[in-house]
Amino acid sequence: MPDALPAGFNEFLGNTGAVEQLRTAIAAGRLPHSIILAGPNGAGKYTLALMLAMAVECERQPRDLWSNGQALAGFCGVCSNCTRIASAYDLAGLVDAAVASREDLRETDKKETRVLIQQHPDVLIIPPDPPQLLIKLGQVRTVIQRAQRHPSEAPRRIFIFTAASFMKEAANSLLKVLEEPPPTVHIIILAENVGELLPTIRSRCATVRLGALPVEELEMLLADRRPDVLPQHRALIARLAQGAAGRALGFDLAAYTAARADAMLMLRNAAESASSHGDPEHTGLFKMTETYRAGAEGQQKTTALLRGITLLLEDLLLLMAGTPELIRNIDLRPELERLAGMVNFAWIEQASRGLDQVYSGMRRNLLRNLSLDAFATGLAQPMRG
Repeated sequence: MPDALPAGFNEFLGNTGAVEQLRTAIAAGRLPHSIILAGPNGAGKYTLALMLAMAVECERQPRDLWSNGQALAGFCGVCSNCTRIASAYDLAGLVDAAVASREDLRETDKKETRVLIQQHPDVLIIPPDPPQLLIKLGQVRTVIQRAQRHPSEAPRRIFIFTAASFMKEAANSLLKVLEEPPPTVHIIILAENVGELLPTIRSRCATVRLGALPVEELEMLLADRRPDVLPQHRALIARLAQGAAGRALGFDLAAYTAARADAMLMLRNAAESASSHGDPEHTGLFKMTETYRAGAEGQQKTTALLRGITLLLEDLLLLMAGTPELIRNIDLRPELERLAGMVNFAWIEQASRGLDQVYSGMRRNLLRNLSLDAFATGLAQPMRG
């Protein structure tokens, strides 16, 4: 994520058509009560949600005009409403502070306390609640309760769900307010994968998709905003960012390549065992996965590892499909070509299903290293097909 919230909509990177559509709706007083902002991680969904909230709540209500005379909503960025909403930009820091405050509570109170971020009395931000990182029933009940109240300082009450990962009971409960939203309420749901949401939630929301930016545009953006990044690294980052400007600008290449090295070790070890039909040797693998065992650091490492595995598997598919020009890990092409020659589509399909099981295990708080061991040893079985 960039260091600061853009000063205006003209500084938001990409997806001009979608942004202008939303600005037109706000200016005309026709912004839908329930919106899904869909797009990849780093596409700017949270940034855009805050900017939309500022445009709705801004005390000065500035307007830009299209050439056809149609008004586009903006925000001043300096009024009391704008500055308080903008102060929620450092979401990770605010969530960490909220979790730390919860840890200081008595055990009985801790269980009842859910993480909510409120920098403005009429704008509530609902992140996934740690450690399971799911939107929970208590959070949605708070939204339902507050949605019934009139705004206290601004024209509207705005609720921003920063992820689409709802517990079943929470998702069902949210339907109550989506079915008959109060006239002064807007609900914005941010979703990387819209399929995570119940069909009944999707059908009650307007969906706005933020598309990927071209690789060439991301390279130019990096050259302009990150002059410290070497040209060959710019080309790699632009592909690994998967079309997301925010992800490209904040990309930690050293951390990614470290996680990718473990991902390659895991896939190569499993592929060699699966293609040789011999007894697999997992000593080195188990030593590596042991480092993913505990704490928040282990969770971050595991998430980075799984993302690395996902991108490598996608590159293998692209190589096997005869489209090497589309691979993202361009610096590993020779090694990926060797690996692609050892496996088949059935093996990659099995790997994808195994990744889903690891993610599921993480949500249920299972031991991460055991989930990774099970994933790798499953792939090491003799290859089908």
